Amino acid sequence: SGNYYNQGEIRKKELEQSCCVLGIPASDVTVIDHRDLPDDPAVEWDTQLLATLVLKHIEAKNINLVVTFDAGGVSGHANHISLYTAVRYSVCSLLWGPPWLFLLFLCVGCRVLVLESVNLFRKYISFLDVLISCLLPRDALFILTEEETEQAKRAMRCHRSQLLWFRLLYLLFSRYLVVNSLRLL
Repeated sequence: SGNYYNQGEIRKKELEQSCCVLGIPASDVTVIDHRDLPDDPAVEWDTQLLATLVLKHIEAKNINLVVTFDAGGVSGHANHISLYTAVRYSVCSLLWGPPWLFLLFLCVGCRVLVLESVNLFRKYISFLDVLISCLLPRDALFILTEEETEQAKRAMRCHRSQLLWFRLLYLLFSRYLVVNSLRLL
């Protein structure tokens, strides 16, 4: 629920405001408030618990595409890395579990894309990383228009409780507001 520094309620409202800017209705936003999944950059979440929650959500919402972090979590945040680990575990469990379970996953047509973590230099060269990203292998590449970049910045500004100095630099220079490279899991 984003309760780091006891700001869970504030951050839930900020998330809804941010999603509204992006055109995502509040009814499509699900906040999981689970005592075993604390918002803490130093805590690795339980893989099986998180995998179970993710799979239930995919099934309940009939989701056909999951976009998540890669093993680097983009920023090294333990919670982000835990999410990647749980999604990867879910897919592997389906592959090696009962055949009917994997067939169900394929029939639903759910695919998983992971967002590529890049080094610090590439992370903060903004639109200049488009050239590099176009030359490197990936399964999907999303290049935002200037209008989409401004919309993403407006959405991020909704998270006022999290706009610390380094996130303000992120708003100014991050390549993730311009270009995102992903690979299939």
